[in-house]
Amino acid sequence: MQKPPQLQKAALMVVRWIGSPQSIFAHTIFFVVMIALLVSNIFSFNTVILIFNTIVSLEAIYLALFIQMTVNYTTASVEAVSEDIEDIQEDVEEIQKDVDEIQEDVEEMSEEEIEEEKREADHQKTLDTIQADLRKLLADIERLKVER
Repeated sequence: MQKPPQLQKAALMVVRWIGSPQSIFAHTIFFVVMIALLVSNIFSFNTVILIFNTIVSLEAIYLALFIQMTVNYTTASVEAVSEDIEDIQEDVEEIQKDVDEIQEDVEEMSEEEIEEEKREADHQKTLDTIQADLRKLLADIERLKVER
């Protein structure tokens, strides 16, 4: 069961190496050696071309396979991230609903507080009026006592 992750790691490493300056250098050296073998006539032309074409063809086949494995791995990773984003988006929508409800509650409480303050102001105004009327009455009673 451990082989797929190791194979994926290997594919990622190969693809990462192929895209590196070291790979360009290694391939350049390989091509120079093959051209030198062709020019030097150490081996026959057909033998060098056969070996060169075989190596290049096998490399191309394996690179295509490794690249496809990497694409599949990346696609799976992107899909997993996409699912996570959808979950997070749903959570954010739920949080937004909660925030909206809290905002409505705060507004309602503010309205109730404003109404309560208005009632208290009305009560205070009524009390002030009653006190003023009582003072007038007391003053009138005192005046009437003095006049009698």
